[in-house]
Amino acid sequence: MVELDLRRLRFLREFEERGTLAAVATALGYSPSTVSQQLALLEKDAGTPLTERAGRGLRLNDAGRVLARHARILLAAAEAAEADLAALGGEVRGTVRAGGLQSAARRILVPAVARMAADHPRVRLEMSEIELEQALPGLRLGAVDLVIGDEYDGHPRPRPAGTRFATLLEEPLKVVLPAGHPLAGPGGPVAITALRAEVWTASDAGTGHHAMVLGVCRSIGGYEPDLRHLSSDADIQLELVRAGVAVALMPRLTLPAADPAVAVRDLAGATLARRLMVVTRDTPPSPALAAFLTVVTDQARRTGTSDEPHRT
Repeated sequence: MVELDLRRLRFLREFEERGTLAAVATALGYSPSTVSQQLALLEKDAGTPLTERAGRGLRLNDAGRVLARHARILLAAAEAAEADLAALGGEVRGTVRAGGLQSAARRILVPAVARMAADHPRVRLEMSEIELEQALPGLRLGAVDLVIGDEYDGHPRPRPAGTRFATLLEEPLKVVLPAGHPLAGPGGPVAITALRAEVWTASDAGTGHHAMVLGVCRSIGGYEPDLRHLSSDADIQLELVRAGVAVALMPRLTLPAADPAVAVRDLAGATLARRLMVVTRDTPPSPALAAFLTVVTDQARRTGTSDEPHRT
């Protein structure tokens, strides 16, 4: 009779997802030799080789792929069992690992963590600032429980299998100009076409914000923007605008309530929005995660309804 260790199955599932021993070691905080040892022990348990040589590295063979498929099912069942057992205990307790992009971490996750500490002191919350693209592998594999990401009009996110997406709030995009800019004057809407000659700042290449800025300038403005300055830190983008060396197109939550050095304007002739989404695994949540989801959803509602328009 084959006896399989769930912990070793997780190593196999990680290897299937990440593709190299080094990547698995980095994700789980082990050395590559430890990962290799755990996979070797799993092969011994299974009674058959699970990997084969591929150049200088390894890849799963047919048996490895079959077992990895079953590992996903077994690990999901174990997680569901833990959730059901925790629900019998009455008091909400456990660990929740949450992440989110900068504006969501600052405006939603931090207040939600504070509220959970007061309402559910037996729940351990671990929070990190992370982009959705970086967090998805860990979310699917159980290293992260909840991530807040974003999605822009015209640039939908793929929904990987095994994940659940829910919209937390929708917010408008604003044109952000240096206070001394000629278009900053009367406070009226600004057309994207009027910014053809400007230097732009946006998030790093490969992010939704970067793709959105390029897409808006191309489709609405009819030009290729001079996108010179890249940073996924909204504060750095704002600092570039304050310095008078760039303009930006930014979501409302990333903007300060008042700043005399910048002018925030509506878009003329277009309504564009960003949606903040909470992403979890498509499995029954533990009581601790369910409680945190409730708090996060409520905090997003408060944040979306309490913000006044940011203007100079």
